[in-house]
Amino acid sequence: MAEDRLNAMRGYKATLSNPKVSNEAKQHAQSMLDNELSGDEPRKEIHSAQDRQSGDSTRVSAGYKAAQSNPNVTSEGKQRAGEKLKEMDETPEE
Repeated sequence: MAEDRLNAMRGYKATLSNPKVSNEAKQHAQSMLDNELSGDEPRKEIHSAQDRQSGDSTRVSAGYKAAQSNPNVTSEGKQRAGEKLKEMDETPEE
């Protein structure tokens, strides 16, 4: 999981900046960052996942709003769309 890799990357970066850590441990941390964790790839994965989530909720919300103003949607459908919008507003974003 990208979040686990990002946390590992943070730990290795902390190791590199800690003056109490041995040179061998710093070399290992640098090696892990360079070879195993692919530099900033975990961070990029996290950001792209967050962008997808926020983008998806925006599109879903727009769809419900469109349904409420569409003359071809039944009154029951418009009511359900309104209920879904209320649920989305009450749900905290992660």
